[in-house]
Amino acid sequence: MTKHSGAYKIRSILSWYIGYRVAADVLFAAAFAILIASIFSFFTVFGLLIFLVALTLLMIWHRVWQVSELAISTYLNRHYIQLEESGHLFIKPEGELNFLEHLQLSKIEPELSLIPVQQKQFMKPFFWGVAALLLAVFLSGHLMGIGSNGILTHYKTNFTKANTKPGVVEKVLPQISAVGVTITPPSYTGKAAHQQDKFSILIEEGGMIAWKITTNIAVKQVSILFNDKETIALKSLNNEQTSWKAQKQITRPGFYQVSIDGKLSDLYQVQIIKDLPPVIRIKTPKQYTYIDAGEAPKVNIEAAVNDDYGVSKAQLIATVAKGSGEAVKFKEYKLDFAASFNRHQAQYNLQKLIKLSALNMEPGDELYFYIQAIDTHQQQSRTDVYTVSIQDTAQLLSMDGVLSGVNQKPEFFRSERQIILDSEKLLKEKDSISVEQFKSRSNDLGTDQKLLRLRYGKFLGEESESDIGGDENDAVSDVKNYGNAAVILDKYTDKHDNAEDAGFFDPELKAQLKATLTEMWRAELQLRLYKPQDALPFEYKALRLLKDLQQKSRIYVAKTSYNAPPLKLDKRLSGDLSKINQQVNQQDIKPAKDGQADLKKAVIILQHLKLSADLNDQDRYTLTSANQQLSVKASAEPGVYLTALSAMRRIMSAKNKVQAQDISVVEKAIQKTLVSAKKTPFATQNPADMGLSQEYFKNLNHLNR
Repeated sequence: MTKHSGAYKIRSILSWYIGYRVAADVLFAAAFAILIASIFSFFTVFGLLIFLVALTLLMIWHRVWQVSELAISTYLNRHYIQLEESGHLFIKPEGELNFLEHLQLSKIEPELSLIPVQQKQFMKPFFWGVAALLLAVFLSGHLMGIGSNGILTHYKTNFTKANTKPGVVEKVLPQISAVGVTITPPSYTGKAAHQQDKFSILIEEGGMIAWKITTNIAVKQVSILFNDKETIALKSLNNEQTSWKAQKQITRPGFYQVSIDGKLSDLYQVQIIKDLPPVIRIKTPKQYTYIDAGEAPKVNIEAAVNDDYGVSKAQLIATVAKGSGEAVKFKEYKLDFAASFNRHQAQYNLQKLIKLSALNMEPGDELYFYIQAIDTHQQQSRTDVYTVSIQDTAQLLSMDGVLSGVNQKPEFFRSERQIILDSEKLLKEKDSISVEQFKSRSNDLGTDQKLLRLRYGKFLGEESESDIGGDENDAVSDVKNYGNAAVILDKYTDKHDNAEDAGFFDPELKAQLKATLTEMWRAELQLRLYKPQDALPFEYKALRLLKDLQQKSRIYVAKTSYNAPPLKLDKRLSGDLSKINQQVNQQDIKPAKDGQADLKKAVIILQHLKLSADLNDQDRYTLTSANQQLSVKASAEPGVYLTALSAMRRIMSAKNKVQAQDISVVEKAIQKTLVSAKKTPFATQNPADMGLSQEYFKNLNHLNR
């Protein structure tokens, strides 16, 4: 692939992008025009005019004619790392390319040939446009079938039906003519109170409920029974005793019944919406961040905080650790974000730039921070601890450990330090030497970095620079070598001069050593470009990775000591064991009472009820106990067990044959309640031969088959 073909491919990708973008705009404009035309019932010239206006606005919004080849190359650099951010070289004029750019261009040309011309990312707007058009056609046909009055008449009719025919029909006592339930959410939600005419309630945790019940006849007493335990008496609002009211704060789910002169209504559920704690997500930085030499001593923190009802406060808690060993010191800082939390929004995008020098941090210090958020209900949550370390160059250049007698390393393990020292010395002398001398010394340092990289490459089996990367001229794939055993053995046998087959390190250390070689290559590139200042961060990072490799290869054994108690010589070798008593611990472990025994028996009784409706006193007692356990479950999860509790009560009060549907509902609820019993250890009696005879006959029968 040549540079000309690479530029042609980028232009082809640009053409496909423009085609997909224009087609998507046409589809979206058509969908919008069809939808508007179906609402107002006109499909003539006005519909075409709406289409043209929408298409023009979309084209002006996207401005596809302004998308250049440079934008496409930038997109390819961002999505294909194999291009190494050099895709713009294909569109750069031939005469403006220098020597290194020519080398880089020849390296990434094969990678560009593998990139597809039709990008999936470009197709997404087109597919969304097709979906929008199909949806608009479906809605248009639906709206046209409603009637000539259009969509407004349709919505009005549906609204009327929704108010006149509710989806859920509740069973109420015949004495009740009307009911009004006012639900007042707690103040932390920021929601207004609302009313309903249903007994079943869905309320935020901590909200207030007020009932107003109107009866069609005068009654003596009206009360509400909560979870079969708590009773609330309603107060009469008039002398005729036909209007009653009461209120209660709800803090947990459950169910209740309305009692009028001792007659109980059906079961109504009360479900609560719990307030969840804030959710914090830190976007940047990573959880463990190193600031190498040459990088700016600052960290940019970006985070998103979400809550269902609003965030009241968010704070950054930072701790600076200085020193090492027993002399380490900690200092805590509480930093506020620039965002204001007075409006208590449900989502905040927070950003904080921390300059480490403002926290008096020096090389070798570490910053530990986390974000803490509080919602309007005073619920608190926090993130994990993130660590930011400033690289200590003095410790990194130290020779401690390398000069020790344990695990001595070859001399070239110190060569990277020397390159760093020479680079810093060159930068100090830059103003006192000529430009030619500066470039010559920088190029010499690049040569030294290259030699060091090649020497480390031997650990990966790289005997020369030609071993880096794959081999395009594969001898095995050549037709002439078909059946040549020597070529196949040379390809697939374990050779330590092959970079991929080298076995000096385990995969983890090999990956880290490859990363070290990458940093050395980047440092060499900057030195060749006469930029030793830009090469220093890569040199320091390579040295840090080398020291990590050195420390991983060591084994540390902690020294321990044991001080034995003094011996009593008068008792030594006497053989007196009279004061040594063997401890005997005897316990009588009784099995715990099975709390689910009544539920298990109730399942058997329900099976008999499918055949016969006769219940004796013992069966009724068992069902009553099971009903109490279901009542406890229903008070905690009314949405799951309330239907089964109502069915159980109908079964217990039935005089004739029980409904099979009620039995099925109760059985399913009991199966959800039952938990498998834990296995407890028990003693087994083994035969004298430990089961050897049984194994003998089993194997004998197996052989006779």
